[in-house]
Amino acid sequence: MKAPKFQYVRAESVTDALELLDRHGDEARILAGGQSLMPTLNMRLSRPEILVDINRLDELGGVGIDGDTVRIGALARHAEVLRSDIVKDRLPLIAEAMPHVAHVAVRNRGTFGGSIALADPAAEMPACILALGATIVVQSAAGTREIAAEDYFMGLYETARRDNELLTEVRIPAQKDGSVSVFMELSRRRGDFAIAGLAAYGTLSGHRVDEMRLVYFASEDRPVVGKGAAAALTGRDWSEETKQAVAEALEGDLDPMANLSGSPAMKMHLQKVLTGRAMDAAVARAGGAA
Repeated sequence: MKAPKFQYVRAESVTDALELLDRHGDEARILAGGQSLMPTLNMRLSRPEILVDINRLDELGGVGIDGDTVRIGALARHAEVLRSDIVKDRLPLIAEAMPHVAHVAVRNRGTFGGSIALADPAAEMPACILALGATIVVQSAAGTREIAAEDYFMGLYETARRDNELLTEVRIPAQKDGSVSVFMELSRRRGDFAIAGLAAYGTLSGHRVDEMRLVYFASEDRPVVGKGAAAALTGRDWSEETKQAVAEALEGDLDPMANLSGSPAMKMHLQKVLTGRAMDAAVARAGGAA
């Protein structure tokens, strides 16, 4: 199919882009990597009045450090994040997850900010930044606003970002010394959309779980924090008894949706399997026996 008619404008500055968003509101779409936008245009699932191309706004790119916080610019390509020594050293959860993001060609063009802005429930990066307690920075003609990741994801492709706001960067606390992180997902083939996935981050003392944040994706309309499952883990040794308690608690945390990837029951089963595997890996990484 062919895309519907639209106006194309290449923004010459952030101010220029914000003025266009302010003028056109929900009739405007931001063009960055375009790896999700272009297919939806061609299938006519998206019919914007205007595309605002921000690809030449270099100030929105890059990966840097600000104290104990890693800044990832909205225009940083997935491939750049994957290669970044800063990410490897300070954000091992994202470094582990990034090879699961689509395929090489998509990672070369797709942007970190674009993934967060789109908020696909099967995407890896939203779950990772939620697990790590990130802050999303958005900007409008009226000024800058910071949104905690736990307040940002609101529903299926729905976020707290307003139509006249541009996502400019994501600020992520560096992983603390002594903490561990694990990323796992299941898909039909490497690079396909996830059927079930988990981003885990916390601290352990050998087999004992001091605290753990579990974020599940590809189950519901947004990434979901497994609060009950985490509570069932906290202060307990990782054992078959704990594993069973966590699996039971997870049923209260998740309400998986049926889709072409499988039934709710199948997705729940897979998330339980991933939780067990992730905790085995976390114990091993913390110095205990897997």
